[in-house]
Amino acid sequence: MDLDLAKRLRIPLQPLERVIPVTSVDGRPLQPYPVRDRTQSLRMITQGHQETLHFLVISAPSSPLILGFPWLRLHDPHISWSQNRLLGWGTSCQTHLVPPPSSAGLPDGGPGSTPPHLPLPYRDLAAVFDKRRATSLPPHRPYDMEIKLLPGTSPPRGRLFSLAPPETKAMEEYIAQALQQGFIRPSSSPGAAGFFFVKKKEGDLRPCIDYRGLNKITVKDRHPLPLLTTALDAISQARIFTKLDLRSAYNLVRIKAGDEWKTAFITPTGHWEYLVMPFGLCNSPAVFQRLINDVLRDMLGRWVFAYLDDILIYSKSEAEHIHHVRAVLTRLLDHNLYCKPEKCSFHQQSISFLGYMISDEGITMDPQKIQAVKDWPLPTSLKQLQSFLGFCNFYRRFIKNYSTLVAPLTSLTRPGSPGQLFRLTPDAIRAFRHLVTRFTSAPILRHPDPAVPFVVEVDASDVGAGAILSQGGPDDRLHPCAYFSRKFSTTQQKYGVGDRELLAIKWALEEWRQWLLGTTRPFTIWTDHQNLTHIKSAKQLNPRQARWALFFEPYDFHLAYRPGAKNQKADALSRQFTHSTPSSEPAPILPEHRFLGQLRWPLEEAIQNALRDDPAPPETPAGRLYVPTACRSEALSWAHSSRLSGHAGFSRTLKFLQRALWWPGMARDVKEYTSACDVCARSKNPNQASAGALRPLPVPSRPWSHVGLDFVTGLPPVNNLNTVMTVTDRFSKSVHFIALPGLPSAQRTAELFLENVVRLHGFPVDVVSDRGPQFTARFWKAFCRLMGASVSLSSGYHPQTNGQTERANQQLGRYLRCFVSAQPSQWPKYLLWAELSHNLHTSSATRLSPFEVCYGFQPPVFAHQEPEVAVPAAEAMVRRCKSAWIKARASITRANTSYAHQHLRRHRPGPSYAPGDKVWVSTADLRVRAGAKKLAPRFLGPYPIQRVINPVTYRLRLPATLRIHPTFHTSRLKPYVESSLLPPPAPAPPPARFLDGEPIYTVRRILDARRRGRGWQYLVDWKDYGPEERSWEPARSILDPSLISDFWVRRGRAGTSGAVPGPGGTVRTQVSPG
Repeated sequence: MDLDLAKRLRIPLQPLERVIPVTSVDGRPLQPYPVRDRTQSLRMITQGHQETLHFLVISAPSSPLILGFPWLRLHDPHISWSQNRLLGWGTSCQTHLVPPPSSAGLPDGGPGSTPPHLPLPYRDLAAVFDKRRATSLPPHRPYDMEIKLLPGTSPPRGRLFSLAPPETKAMEEYIAQALQQGFIRPSSSPGAAGFFFVKKKEGDLRPCIDYRGLNKITVKDRHPLPLLTTALDAISQARIFTKLDLRSAYNLVRIKAGDEWKTAFITPTGHWEYLVMPFGLCNSPAVFQRLINDVLRDMLGRWVFAYLDDILIYSKSEAEHIHHVRAVLTRLLDHNLYCKPEKCSFHQQSISFLGYMISDEGITMDPQKIQAVKDWPLPTSLKQLQSFLGFCNFYRRFIKNYSTLVAPLTSLTRPGSPGQLFRLTPDAIRAFRHLVTRFTSAPILRHPDPAVPFVVEVDASDVGAGAILSQGGPDDRLHPCAYFSRKFSTTQQKYGVGDRELLAIKWALEEWRQWLLGTTRPFTIWTDHQNLTHIKSAKQLNPRQARWALFFEPYDFHLAYRPGAKNQKADALSRQFTHSTPSSEPAPILPEHRFLGQLRWPLEEAIQNALRDDPAPPETPAGRLYVPTACRSEALSWAHSSRLSGHAGFSRTLKFLQRALWWPGMARDVKEYTSACDVCARSKNPNQASAGALRPLPVPSRPWSHVGLDFVTGLPPVNNLNTVMTVTDRFSKSVHFIALPGLPSAQRTAELFLENVVRLHGFPVDVVSDRGPQFTARFWKAFCRLMGASVSLSSGYHPQTNGQTERANQQLGRYLRCFVSAQPSQWPKYLLWAELSHNLHTSSATRLSPFEVCYGFQPPVFAHQEPEVAVPAAEAMVRRCKSAWIKARASITRANTSYAHQHLRRHRPGPSYAPGDKVWVSTADLRVRAGAKKLAPRFLGPYPIQRVINPVTYRLRLPATLRIHPTFHTSRLKPYVESSLLPPPAPAPPPARFLDGEPIYTVRRILDARRRGRGWQYLVDWKDYGPEERSWEPARSILDPSLISDFWVRRGRAGTSGAVPGPGGTVRTQVSPG
């Protein structure tokens, strides 16, 4: 220290025990400058750095204070010699020195205060965290916000919102504070926006201004916001991170002078306008992003990423990071931009930024966001679904095949879809739950390293394309860097299989262009579509393929393929590249050097890999490959469900496996797998006798108390009569046949019942019928209730419930065929004779004729058989009737028991089900699309049991799209078998849509055409259905004529059509496919 400085500061001096000589740089002694004294202990504070030391006193006026080389070596300060500024301190200071006690208690934002958690290297820049400066009116700058209005417009005057007492108080505090800060001033603008509050999650009130009217007439500023996914890819080598959050960022920008009146707003206490940029203006994000980009332009992409008021600084080392952070803080301070310390994080190895967790290992989702997904309730409205999809879409890069997974949900948001009424389909519910599961198990995405070769895996389905960008790691395994998926448009879904697969590759290269274009080492593209080999020999390219060939050329990659379960339609792809014009030079869409070769079958490769952890036991038969436990489910699927095996039965599947494979308990596993196979259960009829024991209806106690109703239709029209209403008495077996001009309504059925049954026999107790519309109508049920009769409806597709009436219909048919087959128009005349014939004959069940059971005597066949009784006694008549009833009831009971025993000889006892059990439903009585009956599945489901009606009748919980009655006899059901050996079930086809009450199905493409009569029929490949559902459809059923015209263009015969114009891409039909 200079002696004059010590005297001027009145610092006490202490003499040294011995004089210290002073030498120059070359070692010569300097006279007369010996050191004789030193100062007492002094505290030195320099930009947050504090220490206690003694200074040697020397006469050196040109250098009042000298810090020698030993001190510099100890503290290692970082100095900018060009700016003459101290930038920071070495790691030793950060480790051993502590902040002064007085600074820890200062409140944040106070004048001259230092945030308590601010690291030492940045304490000299504490002003950038000064709250007072951040809440003062900033100066005008070139970045001031200009509000340009469309020609001929002016800001509208909005409504004045009424405020509750707490809101009024909050409004008054907000206005007072904004006036004090200079952010607003009184206004006389002709326009004004409304002022109101919304409640935050914490319960506080957030002021909002309704600028929608102003935004509508504002010329939009299209300055782009940074692409977050691309920016995060640049952090591949970073190891340490700092996050800065700007305080009141928008309020740090002024409104351009003269435009303040356009921001006017009204409150119950006045009319105001902003001098700073408020929230709610449509151009505010673009204006602020332009400002922050210009301020940090030379740092962006090198060690800084800025998204509006969030700034991320990333570096490879601690020393480098201090330099980077200081540079950013200094630049912000120079431009009057200030940070909020409580939202900043310094020197972190893992940091949360804009919804991502960023570390040196890679990028993951923010755990708080994952928890939000786990807690997300099932959407109950279209708005809630859109909110969920918007949230998920932000993280789609973490989810493999995102577009395909989310398709059942996104389909509900399209106009005209079932989502307008908003009812989540079963597929949508499964998709929702699957997405939640995938979010909670999302992988860490590795930072791409340009020095390591990339691997791109692509896959194209009928719905969309997906891809994975991966790189090998130290463990010799591939680690994902990013996922990509995109849904095909309606036009792209009509592409051929090869074009769709190539489009998936093209999309993947476009998505990761910044990493894959210009790589120092070739990258590999894996595809599971073997048919790309046909493209190499293409002699003629369509325009689309030619464009793509040019796109692929700049990329240095190899294409590898491997066969798998999805290699279908090879012949269709090969036909796509057949040529009418020969060419001596092939024009491959991908160069020959792109192809490496064919990989092994996935099953064989999986078994060989699994044998490392689960080696073959000694008892493995010679010549057969042992299948480890982890691969047995895949082996069973290959041996039973692949095209090669064709869903064979137990015996054939077992013998097929035994040719090459072995594991202990193979027969048991094959039995379980084939029994639980959903495809077999859906497509095969059981070889056993039908199930279900006979369960006769209760025996009535008198005639006409329990009756049955049915209709016979399809008779030749005679005098407008073509239908017969059949009424049977379950006790006496009597019938009435009533001719009708067609199927009656429920009201007309009730009138006929009164005229022909109630009038003659009184009110019944029970009425049995099928599930025709007359008997399920509310009118009929109300009519029976007024009569005091219960309504019994047959179980679904089981007419045996009303078997006695069905039997009477059969007898009527036989009777009429015998008498009127030569003259069908005479059938109404024979109807009364058929009724009399039936009622006169003895019933096998009662051993009496229906006439005798009802009236107590058998009518004579000839007149001379009439007994000569003048006046029959009433008591004797009653006795005869009761005797006949007793005999009839006993005979019916014996007959029912006999029928039940005979039924069991021809049928097996049916399984018993409980609510919640799953079953398959037979399609034997369900309608299928025309032409597909042979290929239709034999069973639908599985569906859960909802209620047990009786031991042989069950109510199922069916989807709403399956418009059939849910009650079934056990003979129409088959138990659903579950097995852990089966792979997860494939997603079910989408439900049918309806147009004018008729189902419509979407066409993927037209495959072939043939003439039928004067018109054409087309072979239709249905969207979301397999090849087995293809069918021939007439031209009039195809509502989109472009499908037909595109087919003929591909055939080279434009102009052949015959389709009826209509809504695109669908076929109207009366029945569902299968």
